[in-house]
Amino acid sequence: MSLAKPAIEPLSFRHALGHFASGITVITSRINDEPVGFTCQSFYSVSVNPPLVSFSVMAGSASYPHIRQTGRFAVNILSAEQAHISNQFARRGTDKWQGIHCQSSPLGNPLISDSLYWLDCEIHAEYPAGDHLIVIGEVKALHLQEQSTAQPLLYFKGQYCGLELPEAV
Repeated sequence: MSLAKPAIEPLSFRHALGHFASGITVITSRINDEPVGFTCQSFYSVSVNPPLVSFSVMAGSASYPHIRQTGRFAVNILSAEQAHISNQFARRGTDKWQGIHCQSSPLGNPLISDSLYWLDCEIHAEYPAGDHLIVIGEVKALHLQEQSTAQPLLYFKGQYCGLELPEAV
């Protein structure tokens, strides 16, 4: 006699995954001279050769269909001082770009000023995965803020937090 395994309760699953610290990014693009973007913590590297990165986005995202249409996006890796930007781009139905200073990437994507790093990408592949899409991008350009001593914006247990670096020996 086989017993059916109980389903994983969504809130418990989310709580468990909240114990994995992650960096915060804002994925951006531009369509018809209008910038689009959203906050994303599901971002990671995939391959060095060719240079591929990936992010996951809700299948019902209002922003991602516009990004898909352009075929390109930028990944803005946020600094610890940019929690307000993460919050602003996480909201639906508001002007996410109000007060945001940006410039254009080589591919024409909006780059958020003072981000730790940016990656300029073309969409390489997309895969459905449950209630999300997994998007893989090929990196075409990148830039580190060379003079910055800023730390990354991290998310852990439902809160933003910083990173304590060990003192230099």
